[in-house]
Amino acid sequence: METAQTDQQQRDAATVRTGFWPKIKQVARRVPFAEDAIAGWYAANDPATPSWVRAILIGALAYFVVPIDAVPDVFALLGYADDAAVMLGAIKAVGSHITPGHRGRARRWLDSTDLA
Repeated sequence: METAQTDQQQRDAATVRTGFWPKIKQVARRVPFAEDAIAGWYAANDPATPSWVRAILIGALAYFVVPIDAVPDVFALLGYADDAAVMLGAIKAVGSHITPGHRGRARRWLDSTDLA
């Protein structure tokens, strides 16, 4: 059972590694949780973040990145409601591990990126 979880976590990490930035650039202006998602990405990729926290964040970010989920993202705002619920649940569970530094980097990225 431990191996299956590790394999899934590795697949999720690969999905997030390749898909997060293209997806967030595409939808950041339309989703109210963009800053939380970006801060979560920074926390998940911070070696100082505990591994169990990184696993939760990577799982939530993978759910956001994968285009096929409970409510497909092609359905305007409704499609991101389930992504928001998963992301905000993860943030609530591990939010104390998302530092002001992670949040600041997220804000700076949003402020400095052309999201036309």
